[in-house]
Amino acid sequence: MKILLDTQSWPWWIAAPERLSQDAQRRIADRRNTIYLSAASTWEIAIKYGIGKLPLPEPPTQFIPKRLARDSTTALPVEIVHTLHVAVLPLHHRDPFDRILISQSIQERIPIMSADEQCEHYEVTVIPIKG
Repeated sequence: MKILLDTQSWPWWIAAPERLSQDAQRRIADRRNTIYLSAASTWEIAIKYGIGKLPLPEPPTQFIPKRLARDSTTALPVEIVHTLHVAVLPLHHRDPFDRILISQSIQERIPIMSADEQCEHYEVTVIPIKG
């Protein structure tokens, strides 16, 4: 199974896995699943780190690649097809990061793991991170 982690799910998996449901933890840890982290999420993490809203043990330029490699997480690039699809999405979200993640989930046909209930208003499969 393929799973796209949203920007909240990935840091929780790394730093506070107990915040994730047992099902979410099991799915992420299952090596048969391909876990994706979007370039949009790494951009959002870098912004939050830069303005002091997301503490990390080291700068994102070091932290993110190390953790992706350690956990065998696959980077999902943001492609033009993803960005253009945002134009036709209903406005359940105004946040550009959420909208691009939804677009990627739809375009790539990858379920998204998220606590954001707004995701359920789109035509995506949502895997909740809370039990």
